[in-house]
Amino acid sequence: MVATQAHFAYLDHAATTPMRAEAIAAMQPYLADQFANPSGSHRASRNARLAIDEARDDVAAVLGCAPGEVVFTSGGTEGDNAAIFGAVRRHGGAAVCSAAEHHAVLHCVEHLRGEVVAVDRRGVVDLVALEEALQRVVARGEHVSVVSVMAVNNEVGSVTPLRDVARIVRRSAPNAVLHTDSVQAVCWLDVRDVVLVTDVATFSAHKFGGPKGAGVMVVKSGTSLEPLIMGGGQERDRRSGTHNVAGIVATAAALRATAEARESEVQRVAELKQRLVSTVLGALDDVIETVPSASPQSGRSAVSGDASVPGVAHLCIGGVESEALLFLLDEAGVCASAASACASGALETSHVLRAMGVDARLARGALRLSFGHSTTQADVDHAARAISAAVKRLRN
Repeated sequence: MVATQAHFAYLDHAATTPMRAEAIAAMQPYLADQFANPSGSHRASRNARLAIDEARDDVAAVLGCAPGEVVFTSGGTEGDNAAIFGAVRRHGGAAVCSAAEHHAVLHCVEHLRGEVVAVDRRGVVDLVALEEALQRVVARGEHVSVVSVMAVNNEVGSVTPLRDVARIVRRSAPNAVLHTDSVQAVCWLDVRDVVLVTDVATFSAHKFGGPKGAGVMVVKSGTSLEPLIMGGGQERDRRSGTHNVAGIVATAAALRATAEARESEVQRVAELKQRLVSTVLGALDDVIETVPSASPQSGRSAVSGDASVPGVAHLCIGGVESEALLFLLDEAGVCASAASACASGALETSHVLRAMGVDARLARGALRLSFGHSTTQADVDHAARAISAAVKRLRN
């Protein structure tokens, strides 16, 4: 990106991250001379297949699963669809999710006329409501095929207590597949905890410094899903289609680099987030931090429940409209967002904020600032000044 401003601050890492140098270096040979189809039988194909096998081993080591449980996909949306539709088509029964899920999950469950469960003020699934929903399905003579609850909310950054969710699902719907959309978790949580307590976990490479169009789905041994994509039988008949070798090796490289840096990055980014939020709250009135920040410790767990991850600061600002605020921030060289980046650029009141019960007046001024490995103190200081100036201008 080329900035004409004195400073350019990219604070939209929850939408996509800049690729890590390790990922770029890993994929380049497979975009040039090592281009063979790994399904072939000749030497060039065998070399490509070996690269995939090595990437699979690396991914499994980071995620704490067996290599045979790793399925390479095109990203989070495909993985979420494969988990929901795959479970229902294979096992029948009802799909259940929370009201704050990414649309890649929520729209699947709504399409299947499943159960959508309320969330609390933090955007975390209401555990009592979840158990009641599962019992309601059983009471009407059906069974639950899949329960999907995200590890980290993509808009407000809240962390789901997945161990508690798993306990409820195992008790009230013991045969259900427990799926978690883990797309926003990799940079901030020990995702081995996520994989440990769930049956299916889905990941997207471009959210942790990998390329777009590449992802991972962990399908635990003993979990059976109907394939979403059928064809040549790749990925042990779980996801057909010619392998994206360059994307796969880059995904593994980005995942390794992210895992190695995670503990130090959690602390560093938490301090940057606190610096930005405290500056904005001190400069402006009628502003709330939608999900209050924790004081995160290195190596925090994904399964215990928490406030919000270091990588997402979500503010609701009274007296402004998100669209106008984002326009002024863009002019000032700050990249931010109002909500998910998957809504074709349309700015509407977020379904997540509605589900959380955020006052509509404040929700209209929603602002998500998200951080990552490239974020600096200069970025957050510039953003804090730009936000304060833009809000004051819009309120006058």
